[in-house]
Amino acid sequence: MKIGLYFGTFNPIHVGHLTIANYMAEYSDLDQIWMVVTPHNPHKKKSSLLDNNHRIAMVDIALEDYPKIKSSKIEFDLPQPNYTINTLAVLEEKYPEMDFCLIMGEDNLKSFHKWKNYEVILERYHLYVYPRISVGQQETRFDNHPKIIKVAAPIMELSSTVIRKGIKEGKNIRPMLPQNVWEYLDEMNFYK
Repeated sequence: MKIGLYFGTFNPIHVGHLTIANYMAEYSDLDQIWMVVTPHNPHKKKSSLLDNNHRIAMVDIALEDYPKIKSSKIEFDLPQPNYTINTLAVLEEKYPEMDFCLIMGEDNLKSFHKWKNYEVILERYHLYVYPRISVGQQETRFDNHPKIIKVAAPIMELSSTVIRKGIKEGKNIRPMLPQNVWEYLDEMNFYK
């Protein structure tokens, strides 16, 4: 079985995340998408990050109607800060029958050469890259790379940061979130 790993803090998960994950599930050769909830991205500040259990709960409720997409909290028990290469090693050991691939935005591909052991990742795994509007040059070494698959998914320029800021400012951000995630956030008074 071919599994696409979509990593993120999902703080909170929004319709952009769901659109990309569902597109990958329906329009690529991936059998399932696992949304890997990251406890802490080594390249991001931790201050505004909701508790791991609340973020996985929001992902779970957002995915109720998407049978090809699952949540994963595999990184919750790994030493922090964690790196993708470590997660991949744990997943390979735990699920040797699975064929894992990474899903990332074009913006992440631009900084991919800075990832820990990126050469090993590229040697062993396919990268499914979806378009993003972003600045900066992509590394030319990734042009036409046989392990990098560009997927013509919709361009989703929506961020969790904008959503958190909107909530804090009392804006109506409901259309940006799945209804059940909005209800959870509202009930819990998050990001206010």
